[in-house]
Amino acid sequence: MAAGLLLPFGMLRTAAADAPDRPGPFVPLVCDLSGFSPAGSLSAAFTAERLVLGWEGEPGQTLQLALGLLDGAPAIHELTISEGGGAPVRVAAGVGFELRVVEGLRRISDQQLVPLRELGVELTDEIVDRYKWDVFWDAPLDLGEVAASRNPPPPDGVASQPGLPRSPDEIRRGSARWNTTGCAVTREGRRLRVSFDGLELGSFSGAFALTVYEGTNLVRAEAIAATTLPSVAYKYDMGLTGLPVTQDTRLRWRDVGLQPQAYGLRGPANADPVALRAANRLVVAELGAGSIAAFPPPHTFFWAREVEINVGNDWYRKDGPDSFSFGIRQGEEEVVERYRANWSLYSAPPGTEQHMAAYFYPTLGAAERAFDAALAFTNGDVYRPVPGYRVMGSHYHTDVGRTLMATGSVDSRLPDFEVLRSAGLEIVGPVDRPREETQLEEQRWLFEGAARHSDDDFVVMPQMENSNLLGGHWDLLFSHPVFYVDERAPGTPLVTEHPEYGRMYNIGSIEDMMAMVEAEDMLVYMPHPRTKGSTGYPDAIRESDHFLHERYRGVGWRWGMGSDLSERRLSGKRVIPLLDDMNNWLAASDRPLKSLLSITETYAKAPGDDVYANGPVTYLRMDRLPPPGAYGPIVEVLRSGDYFVSSGEVVVPEHAVQGAGRQARMTAEVSWTFPLDFVEVVFGDGTTTGRVVVSASELPPFGTHTFTVPFDATGQAWVRFAAWDTAGNGAMTMPVRLER
Repeated sequence: MAAGLLLPFGMLRTAAADAPDRPGPFVPLVCDLSGFSPAGSLSAAFTAERLVLGWEGEPGQTLQLALGLLDGAPAIHELTISEGGGAPVRVAAGVGFELRVVEGLRRISDQQLVPLRELGVELTDEIVDRYKWDVFWDAPLDLGEVAASRNPPPPDGVASQPGLPRSPDEIRRGSARWNTTGCAVTREGRRLRVSFDGLELGSFSGAFALTVYEGTNLVRAEAIAATTLPSVAYKYDMGLTGLPVTQDTRLRWRDVGLQPQAYGLRGPANADPVALRAANRLVVAELGAGSIAAFPPPHTFFWAREVEINVGNDWYRKDGPDSFSFGIRQGEEEVVERYRANWSLYSAPPGTEQHMAAYFYPTLGAAERAFDAALAFTNGDVYRPVPGYRVMGSHYHTDVGRTLMATGSVDSRLPDFEVLRSAGLEIVGPVDRPREETQLEEQRWLFEGAARHSDDDFVVMPQMENSNLLGGHWDLLFSHPVFYVDERAPGTPLVTEHPEYGRMYNIGSIEDMMAMVEAEDMLVYMPHPRTKGSTGYPDAIRESDHFLHERYRGVGWRWGMGSDLSERRLSGKRVIPLLDDMNNWLAASDRPLKSLLSITETYAKAPGDDVYANGPVTYLRMDRLPPPGAYGPIVEVLRSGDYFVSSGEVVVPEHAVQGAGRQARMTAEVSWTFPLDFVEVVFGDGTTTGRVVVSASELPPFGTHTFTVPFDATGQAWVRFAAWDTAGNGAMTMPVRLER
């Protein structure tokens, strides 16, 4: 078929012989095409008062998506696919979109208030409103006692989490309401978007948009809406509704054990959506000659939490004898009791444009084809290998020492590491917090247990999280086992000999700690800056000797703490601006620049947990892994900054700065899966941060490209590179100094 050719609706093969023709009570649609111009295979035109989009998808396939208004709401009149020049096959017809939202009240947590009080910060309404959006320990939908027990009132009697207990009146539930008057079609490069006005969703109002991308069958559906209320936290569900139930209909998914499951919708109708604990956040509707996969964005779908347990991210509902619905959902009642106080939902500051998205991937044939196509975007939920690099994950609260002690054998195998290894990680950093009374013993079990779980292609690198001395929370990364205690009595040497553990440090001050860090080739990172127990940090210590020390390498990067779907970058309002701030603080000095370390902040893991979606990784430039217990080569790469951080879908294996002044340019090799959105060169002069953003909308999905981005380096002190895709995934290099 010629690119962009629109066929009459009569020239169709139906998806199944007994599939009903389901055009529904569609009404004429008025749409503004002034923002669209044809390019490549992308086309948009009116046919029989329907808006028909056309594009070439995966190799050999051409798709047509006819849209109209069904009962006043945007809906799919027909979706067809043709392959290899054959006749188009109807995959779906008369299908609507279902959107639901649940809202609660956002509060600042006591965990944030404690460090602010310790810093002497006056807790004005302005300060509370500033920090509450980066909350971790909040649970707006939990009306029980769990949150109160997790955050009890501090000894001084000041209320924990102001405003508790919660009231049922705080929780609002809503479904989409439509006052659609028309739509608008726009094109940017290889993507085409149609936007329908008049969406109301709970307290949110805005538009509903569908985006298609040349070179893939992928369709992104999203509510683009804002609220004017002052303290909204929310979750959303989305799906397709009005799909036909026929003898060929099946819902297919893989359970948390990766075993195939299916339901033929032969049972009675469902009153409520049925949650599916599906692996890879993926469910496929098999419709006869075609199938449709539904899945969320892999990482932005998850807010701040410390657990990766799969609580059911997909759903279906049999609506009657002839139709069903299915899609993606966000858990609520399914949350394990001990984690209910850590179910913070998204933050929606007033007026911010929130993007609540879901992906649908239609294919011809059976469900397996849709599974394979959808999983390709996340490499099957395995961090993709990059030649010359090793994949590192950090800050896993697995309590290795304490857990092994409880088993009675240092040789006990822990499932945590098996789960992490299966996700493609080659270096993992468990972060323990030993109890004071068993500090040395837990350290020994941690060090020995880490070595016994390591081998030639998998290294467990011990870390320890601390909340004393240096301000906020901070992690120690070890180059080799080092024993220490958090006390030093008057007259006690810094280093003593322990009868069982040998060389041991006695730490009683900041100076003691930094002396040990330097002498023993350690590194320090702040895992969750500007939130949790590090609220107000590292800003409060920016001029301290220990923060300026070369061994204090930087801060942790993780999305989720203060998740806000108005961000185009993962943690684009908290961590990424801090990275640039820190290096502007250092611009006038000759000290090493600060960097990011990907962290996860999650606890015990088991098979079936959604590890990939909940943690970024660090790609270290290393030819080989060090032997167990000898982590010095890892420390050296982290010190040098010769690495990049990534969500997994975007990688930047090579980059370099060339030229100087107005002739400077950044070259970077980037590979990606989801359609790429933009790349950027970011730089700072010690006061302000600048950037050059280059659109990548002309590039196809699953690509590799070397970008050359000119920028004016005159007066600039440092520079870094980043690349971001249309699903919010991305990768960043570490900043390097520029000649001034």
